[in-house]
Amino acid sequence: MEAIQKLRIRGAPAIGICAAYCMYVLARSVEEAAPAAFQTRLRAHAALLKDARPTAVNLSWAVGEMLKTAEAHAAAPRSVLLDALYQKAVDIHQDDISKCRAISEYGLSLLKDGDGVLTHCNAGPLATSRYGTAQGPFLLAAERGMHIRVYADETRPLLQGARLTSYELHRAGVDVTLICDNMASMVMKNGWVQACFVGCDRIAANGDTANKIGTSGVAILAKHYGIPVYTLGPTSTVDLSCPDGDRIPIELRDPEEIRSLWYEKPMALPGVKCYNPAFDVTDHSLLAGIVTEKGICRPPFTESLAALFR
Repeated sequence: MEAIQKLRIRGAPAIGICAAYCMYVLARSVEEAAPAAFQTRLRAHAALLKDARPTAVNLSWAVGEMLKTAEAHAAAPRSVLLDALYQKAVDIHQDDISKCRAISEYGLSLLKDGDGVLTHCNAGPLATSRYGTAQGPFLLAAERGMHIRVYADETRPLLQGARLTSYELHRAGVDVTLICDNMASMVMKNGWVQACFVGCDRIAANGDTANKIGTSGVAILAKHYGIPVYTLGPTSTVDLSCPDGDRIPIELRDPEEIRSLWYEKPMALPGVKCYNPAFDVTDHSLLAGIVTEKGICRPPFTESLAALFR
């Protein structure tokens, strides 16, 4: 749980994968022998794990899948139950690898050689399992000799774009340019950006999307300049029980991430108040499409997202 809270594991798909393996490890630690007591203890562990980061729905989804597996094997010997939990965690991991590849293929179909794409935060292999979601199309393009220019927002205050996205893309041979968050408008105005690709931590039933703080601002700018915005993520991030973005819980983080985290000395007085939401919600009206492993959803999202689960 500490690894998830402290962002040693971050990115919605990676959080879900980690949570699945965590549930297996936690199950091994349960001392209660009676089946009912075992299930009660495991559910208590699950509740704490889900609270680690409330916005990313992959976390609660993966924990829920593991609980279902435990309940399905409640009457089995402990060794059988644990084996089933381990296999379920592996299945969740392998499923994410295949989903990321499919998402990357669909995303790449939206681009042509020479396009410029702006991305925000980090949605590559370090946040998922292999290709990533929003970064996956760029990595596939590089493998196939297709030239895509990527503008990576540094993504304040935790700098995932600077520390992770630019690193991953540069190492993969992608033409990547790192920019400060407040430079996005300039590169759009210059005509250097033909699309925006961003990840997601939760997608509401109407298409409102929670992603790293700053994503909504990018989408608003893109709307002004007539640039399509696509959010890319697996269907496990779609929460049809959440009607709209107003119902998505937004995690508030430590003020020191703003005041002092990346500085040799604090840049603000200790008494200065800080507001540090980890995510914002991009209104569905700003999105041209939502790219999943099952295809590209278009407006109206209430219909296209629901169709994914029929």
